Amino acid sequence: MLSPSIYLTSHFGKLLFVICDVLSGVLLYHILTLRGLSSDAACHFSALWLLNPLPIGVSTRGNAEALLAILVLSTLLCLQLKRHFTAAFLYGLSVHMKIYTVIYALPIALFISNHKDLKNHYKGVFRIIQSLFSKDLALFAAVAGAMFLGLTLTFYCMYGWDFLQETYLYHLTRRDIRHNFSPYFYMFYLTVESEFCFVLGLVTFLPQVILLLLTSLAFYADLPLCCFLNTALFVSFNKVCTSQYFLWYLCLLPLVLPHLRLTVKQGIGLLLLWFTGQGLWLAPAYYLEFEGRNTFVIIWFAGLLFLIINSVVMVQIINNYIPKTIVQQKKKMK
Repeated sequence: MLSPSIYLTSHFGKLLFVICDVLSGVLLYHILTLRGLSSDAACHFSALWLLNPLPIGVSTRGNAEALLAILVLSTLLCLQLKRHFTAAFLYGLSVHMKIYTVIYALPIALFISNHKDLKNHYKGVFRIIQSLFSKDLALFAAVAGAMFLGLTLTFYCMYGWDFLQETYLYHLTRRDIRHNFSPYFYMFYLTVESEFCFVLGLVTFLPQVILLLLTSLAFYADLPLCCFLNTALFVSFNKVCTSQYFLWYLCLLPLVLPHLRLTVKQGIGLLLLWFTGQGLWLAPAYYLEFEGRNTFVIIWFAGLLFLIINSVVMVQIINNYIPKTIVQQKKKMK
């Protein structure tokens, strides 16, 4: 994909990712209008992504997060339009590009299988079992699975076992002892030569799995909200967490903000709290990286505090979120 950077210009990759940033804003606009916002309101909320300095900085330094934003937002748009074949194609491609998008599989499956075309005389467990045989869900699973497996097989034939190891399997055993926002980094730093290091790396997935399962079951009916929460939880509790990972959920934030009943003052307060958490981590990280001082414990405590701050922000979003159905009912009453 980035071969033109060699043959045309070294800036090709950066230009590509910047274009993807702009296209992500266009996709946000279309999704927001489908969710009932006026054209002006959709423009304002889309601008929160387009004018955000973080995605601008990440894209212009050559990171491909904007490309994933396009794939995720395109999938959501197609699902809103009930174009399940196209959505499945895009979703399979997104999982191939970056494996983290597999966290959307359960909420997407529940979202597709929860439409009114299912017979209502089954309830409880029987309804869930019946929903698994939905034609739309079967189509989505078949197309997405074929897309993912087809690409995996193609690249395996080209690059062999190294492709599987570096692309997928590596994440199961990854233990990054370099300082990062993750609350686990110091544990991995201290146990890097321990015989239990591999087991610890697997155990850290447990909080993520539990939280993702709970949020998927609770919020799947509002897919953008569910995907946002799943991504924010996944990043916050991940074994490795860096600033570019924030873009994974920030690209979904404009879809959530219009449905919050927070005041501007409260919203700015939460934003400042989030930035404060990063600042408290970055200060000791600077002294470790550039001054050579031993600030590992301080960085670890700052990472724990940042996790708490992220949790507080997510709780506030959940508590102040007005479901899409309620908004639509109020508009009809008017």
